[in-house]
Amino acid sequence: MLRLVALDMDGTLVDVPSSWGMIHAHFGAENAEGLRRFMAYEIDDHEFVRSDVRIWWMHRPDLTIQEVDAILDGAPLMPGARELIAGLRARGVRTAIVSGGIDLLADRLARELGIDFVRANGFELRPDGRLTGEGIVRVPIHRKEDVLADLQAELGIDPAETASVGNSEIDVGLFRRSRVGIAFLPEDDVVRDGATYVVSRPDLREALEILKEFPTDPAPPTA
Repeated sequence: MLRLVALDMDGTLVDVPSSWGMIHAHFGAENAEGLRRFMAYEIDDHEFVRSDVRIWWMHRPDLTIQEVDAILDGAPLMPGARELIAGLRARGVRTAIVSGGIDLLADRLARELGIDFVRANGFELRPDGRLTGEGIVRVPIHRKEDVLADLQAELGIDPAETASVGNSEIDVGLFRRSRVGIAFLPEDDVVRDGATYVVSRPDLREALEILKEFPTDPAPPTA
């Protein structure tokens, strides 16, 4: 019985590799060294956020959350995203974004598409909306499966009643907490090998077709 689908955001629900990278691109910058150190476990999630913000401050010292929100407003939906969420909702399946991306974008997608739950990362702010440089880490990027496990426990939903969709190595943890793991436009063989199914075309309707194979609870979920 399929009751919950957990979805990555960057590179999955939206057609950009990284919401953090969108802000770097806006300023013509990058944080390749921070990414290298983070993936090598030399720095943690909090320091990774700090390193991003320090780079943005070099271009915009008084960067506000309103400016960040405006930059992220340009993120295009992945083809088929609306149909995927609408199709799952029509079958009574709950949906959740579980992403190391930025909560501003995740919250907007949830409102626009009708996604039930959001777990994503954000920023600490000054009273005037300026970034302090510190992040709010709700989804440790190397431990996304722990966040999904907490949500499953909160909802009383078993991993055997869960599917997940993601594109990168850090999403393989979601696959491990799910009966069905769909590698959508997988970045490498690690993602492909960790998944139950692979979608190689940029259209989330293909993920919906896979999930239609699994029975769902005919009763609508309660709030």
